[in-house]
Amino acid sequence: MNDTHTETDGRDLLAAFVNTRELLPESEELATPAALAEWLVAHDLAPAGLEPAARDLRDAIALREALRQLMLANNGVEIDRAGAGATLEQAARRARLCVRCCEEGAKLEPQAKGVAGALGWLCAAVERSSAAGTWPTVKACRAGDCLWAFVDRAPNGRRTWCSMKSCGNREKVRAYRERHGAH
Repeated sequence: MNDTHTETDGRDLLAAFVNTRELLPESEELATPAALAEWLVAHDLAPAGLEPAARDLRDAIALREALRQLMLANNGVEIDRAGAGATLEQAARRARLCVRCCEEGAKLEPQAKGVAGALGWLCAAVERSSAAGTWPTVKACRAGDCLWAFVDRAPNGRRTWCSMKSCGNREKVRAYRERHGAH
């Protein structure tokens, strides 16, 4: 694909990918292989005409949920880091990520075609964000019924909820009721 999606550290792209599944209300943007193809093409990660198989969809969803887990870890939630990391590593291996030298220096680029290569661009975005020092700001909401991915752009980097208006407010009310015994 072209380099437009590699011009930034990739945080917004990663959050958008994770947010293809929403818990409140429950919705799945990647419900079919065709929907996966549409999302990857729309985000300039794959060429038009991509035809994913059912296995490609399973791989994409596994990568998405591993990224969500790693984003929860960025928000202080205990997770199975080894399992999530292994899924990310498997996707990177399938993508055959390798270093490509360019005017800007070097960057990771998938050598695989198809969905594996498209998912490789997402793996490369994790590495770019890590190298830029911005990976810890890519978080998933701590609310167990939300888990929405967001980029923490707060000056102190301590945001924990996707939104204070919804999840943050619900959590504050719950904590208040626990402290004061109200039901």
